[in-house]
Amino acid sequence: MTEGLERRLAAILAADVAGYTALMGADEAGTLRRLTDLRREFLEPLIDAHHGRVVKLMGDGFLVEFASVVDAVACALAWQKGVADRDTGLRFRIGINLGDVIVEDGDIHGDGVNIAARLEGLAAPGGICLSGDAYRQVRGKVEAAFEDLGDQSLKNVAEPVRVYRVAGAGPAEAAPASKPLALPDKPSIAVLPFANMSSESEQDYFSDGVTEDIITELSRFHELFVIARNSSFSYKGKAVKAQDIAADLGVRYILEGSVRAAGNRIRVTAQLVDGDTGHHIWSERYDRDMPDLFALQDEIAHTVAGTVAGRLRLTSEDRAERKPIGSLEAYDYALRAQAIIADTKEENRRVRQAYEKAIELDPACTKAYIGLARSYIIDSFSHWSEPGERPLDRARDCAAKAVSLDNTDSRAQLILGSVYAQREEYQEAKVHVERALELNPNDADAYAIMGFYREGVGEPEAAIECYLTAMRLNPYYPAWYLWKLGDAYFGARRYQEALAPLKEALDRSPKLKRPRLTLAAAYAQLGRIAEAEREIELLLADHPDASIEQERRSKFASDEDRDHWIDALQKAGLPA
Repeated sequence: MTEGLERRLAAILAADVAGYTALMGADEAGTLRRLTDLRREFLEPLIDAHHGRVVKLMGDGFLVEFASVVDAVACALAWQKGVADRDTGLRFRIGINLGDVIVEDGDIHGDGVNIAARLEGLAAPGGICLSGDAYRQVRGKVEAAFEDLGDQSLKNVAEPVRVYRVAGAGPAEAAPASKPLALPDKPSIAVLPFANMSSESEQDYFSDGVTEDIITELSRFHELFVIARNSSFSYKGKAVKAQDIAADLGVRYILEGSVRAAGNRIRVTAQLVDGDTGHHIWSERYDRDMPDLFALQDEIAHTVAGTVAGRLRLTSEDRAERKPIGSLEAYDYALRAQAIIADTKEENRRVRQAYEKAIELDPACTKAYIGLARSYIIDSFSHWSEPGERPLDRARDCAAKAVSLDNTDSRAQLILGSVYAQREEYQEAKVHVERALELNPNDADAYAIMGFYREGVGEPEAAIECYLTAMRLNPYYPAWYLWKLGDAYFGARRYQEALAPLKEALDRSPKLKRPRLTLAAAYAQLGRIAEAEREIELLLADHPDASIEQERRSKFASDEDRDHWIDALQKAGLPA
């Protein structure tokens, strides 16, 4: 035994929020608020009542130690029931193990902890999994039935572990580990958020902005497969091995690094890691003046691309010359605005004010015009605009200005294409989204918006391929990818395949109108009328004004598509 370290036998409970990344993507501030309130008002008192000790909190995760396995399982059962009763929109997965742990400065380590964490990963949302050692201690001592899932091979655990699940906690079927994503047929990479090494933690927005720009520059290379920013950033602040991240995202390489900004100087370090072996392939440190930031980002992108893809043909398609920073202060305002989560009308106005300040300081700041256009799009679909305001007109004007300032900026082209798609001006949308994909062939959102266009012109099969490509580039995809995929399956008359993505979208955001309508329509076309009527009941509880007449006014690619949609909703029981 290592001198100075304490060992003891303990019951370890590991828990995390199912679908946490997607929940944060849809509503970061609201999700954090619900989780914080639930932890303070219910979970911490519950753990204390069952004689548990919270070892540490890890974002959405809990590691809790108990002296008794019976207490741990009783706590887990009350945990899952209490969370379900509170209707917070949060669901937890829980794993429990009995094992030897190493205690150091209040923290616990060792195989006992690792097995509990892996069991949590096997549990279904709302479910509880136990190791065989834990099960033997609680059998007949708690009011729960258990199902034997057999021996399971757990990641980084040498021998298979016998696993049991609590019957009735979560879906009836066991939740196996998700199928690994296959590697693409070309070099693939994920860029993790570069660590902020500046003295002030609030400078995170700057290192995040640098990272995002490096992702964008790497994405220009047609020879590479680059994971979307949203998926890469889901690992921010988490201690996860590069090999595990690479396996989760289905890529071969991981780029990580750090940023330190001080005055007019910046230091960036970058390391390229082989996701298969964990070995470092290349690393470098750069010290530059701040005005050289864009050139530095380009240099890092080209070095990494050349390293993982071999000799590259450098054409105008691979690299578009970016305009130099006109004003460092304007760029800083734009990055600050980009970091704000605009989940309320007031927050969106704050975002807009910051972008407007950036434009005041630098009228040629493309990034600010892109962000300003996005804020008006948010106003439009959130219904936050004042009477008489035309937010999509304002969004179009800002996006067009961004393109006029730099027509080689893929994000400018995409935001303009997005505005046109929102306005159902599909041919104009197509022009700009295609240009965005020429400039950045790894842009998940561009593929998704192209799917929106394909649906709009009556090509649902092509739309399905676009959405599936977007979801591969962004494995932690937002809910709207799912419900648009469900829409496309419905349009292609593939009703059974429409159900799963629509249900998942509604699991994340139960009050969304369109996926609820489409799910009801798909059930109706499958002849499952009772389920269709149930979906209409749920829809009308949140959207009492929904009607057939309202749906008739929607835009369709053809009269046939309109008749198909209306016929399904009439079968489902939507009021006239």
